[in-house]
Amino acid sequence: DVLAAERVTAIARHLSAPRDKVFVLAMEGPLYELDVRTLETTKVCDLTEELALPPGSQPHFKGMASAQGRLVVANNSYDERDYLGKHAAGRLAWWDGEGAWETLEESPYIEVSAKTSPCSAAEYGDTLYALGWDRLSVILRVLHGGQWRRYRLPFGSHAWEHTWNTEWMRIREVQTERYLMDAFGIFYDLSVLTYGGHVWGVRPIASHLRVVPDLVHWRGMLVLAGDQTDNATGQPQSGLWFGDVDDLWSWGRPAGWGALWRDQPLERGEASDPFLMTGFGPGTLHLANDGEGAAWIEIEVDPLGDGDWHVLEKLTVPPGGYLAHVFPEGFGAHWLRVRAVNACTATAVVHYR
Repeated sequence: DVLAAERVTAIARHLSAPRDKVFVLAMEGPLYELDVRTLETTKVCDLTEELALPPGSQPHFKGMASAQGRLVVANNSYDERDYLGKHAAGRLAWWDGEGAWETLEESPYIEVSAKTSPCSAAEYGDTLYALGWDRLSVILRVLHGGQWRRYRLPFGSHAWEHTWNTEWMRIREVQTERYLMDAFGIFYDLSVLTYGGHVWGVRPIASHLRVVPDLVHWRGMLVLAGDQTDNATGQPQSGLWFGDVDDLWSWGRPAGWGALWRDQPLERGEASDPFLMTGFGPGTLHLANDGEGAAWIEIEVDPLGDGDWHVLEKLTVPPGGYLAHVFPEGFGAHWLRVRAVNACTATAVVHYR
């Protein structure tokens, strides 16, 4: 009766009693534990209070998973107030089952996914992915061995940048030990494993404008749900698409854009998050110096995806100036980042076409 009155959005393995209980998350923020044998339901907390969502924000908790002794939840509240910096209602947070909740990031996060494997080494646990975004670009955070790493991916379209539009993005196992990620209009291959704490094999498959509320592998086929319009704009279309995972490669060449910095004050030696480079077409890095002195910027690349960075170019952007760096045709690395050699205020945006 308790859960029947809630809009349930996620179920996760229980931290202390995984054989008997699960956690159940409701969209408006209540978190419950459910005894799967007796169906007894107990409210654990209200996450809008635990995570101190700002007054006037609309809670929109959508993702949750447990791994490595932690329960991780995501709230993707986001509107123009968040974009303008008037408040921050999005959340990525975790909990050890006993102490206080810890907010990891006050940005909108939509999906949390972890593969549970009985073969996982106890000291490493299962890799967990969290998918979110901010006004710069898409964010992919990876939890492995109790440590977080943070990466950035391009936007495939600006049509997704609202709470209600982003609520459909998913990370799912679509074949045995093969993950598919749908993020801001781009499908990705995503590895279920990490090595040395680094995620390998993130690869864009196709750009698309299809709204995919969920996806599943069923009887050898990939099945995509559809939610192309709702009754506010016309005739709803909620049919299913049946095909093969490899069919997605024909949907549209991967392309997109995203910022690493945006009018950001930088300290000497400060580097951006890694930005995905592999699998896209020709790219251009746009640099703007928003300060009064010269900005010395290094472009660095990680060819293998293992965190071994190399300086590709050293550039000087004059005060108040702009500089474009066009990557050579056919050039690629797994990750790209930029580093401020001196203290400055800069903008860095990547476009893949």
